[in-house]
Parts: sequence; C-alpha cells; structure tokens
Amino acid sequence: MTHIFVNVPTDDLERAKAFYTSLGASINPLFTDDNAACIVWDDNVFMMVLRRDYFATFTDKAIADPKTTAQVQIGLSRESREAVDQVVEAGLAKGGSEPRPAQDYGFMYSRDLDDPDGNSLAFIYMEPQAVEQGPDAFLAEQGQNA
Repeated sequence: MTHIFVNVPTDDLERAKAFYTSLGASINPLFTDDNAACIVWDDNVFMMVLRRDYFATFTDKAIADPKTTAQVQIGLSRESREAVDQVVEAGLAKGGSEPRPAQDYGFMYSRDLDDPDGNSLAFIYMEPQAVEQGPDAFLAEQGQNA
C-alpha cells in the first residue's frame, strides 16, 4: 500500500491547522508538534504542514513563496459537485482565496482554493462514468464534443 505525504510550508502553523480542519481534514497528534502538523485527508493521503524554517531543513533548495510561485497544485477528489462547493466555501470562510472561477468540463468539475499561505489546492468531482470510460467517451455518450 502506498501512502501519499505532501509537504507544504506555512508562516503560521496554528492558522494552517485551523484552515485545514475547517475543510474536513483531521490532525494526527502523533506527528504534530511545534514545527509541523500532520493533516489527514483519508487513510492514504496526508499533508505535512511545516513551519517554513523547519521545512528548509528537508532540502538544500530555496523554499518557494507559494503566494507568488506555483510549484505544485494538490488535487483532491470529492464525491459530488456540491461537496466541491462546500469545501471551497469552508476554505474561503477561513481565510483562503479562490484564484480563478470554477471549471466545468462536463465530465469534471473543479474549483481551486489557495490556503492563507498561498499553497494551491484543487477540489475535483469527476463523473463516475468518465472515470470508467474516459472523458471523450463520456462526453460523446452525453452528446457533447470533447
């Protein structure tokens, strides 16, 4: 089994913990201290939110400022379009920002959310038939062009 651990920097660990728990994630206290918080999305997907100076101990590279530089966008699926909207609205209420309008491709619906540090998340719902058939086949079945 593979677990995914995504590390992101923060300037305010307590604010980051409050933000991510407002989105429905939980915190694993066994891997949380004054330097880092383990954000749990599900049994296999985790984010380590690390104080910027602590994050720097894991690499010799410069730590990008996520407010001005996009290096990665973390995409997380949701079970419905409504669930996408709910999680993004919760994030906006806790200080996040939505850098662009929702994207609706017919087979996939997504909304982007930047956390208060500028780390980019995308919340995505994909029609189950599109997952099974691929987007072109799904759209053709719906009478739409890919």
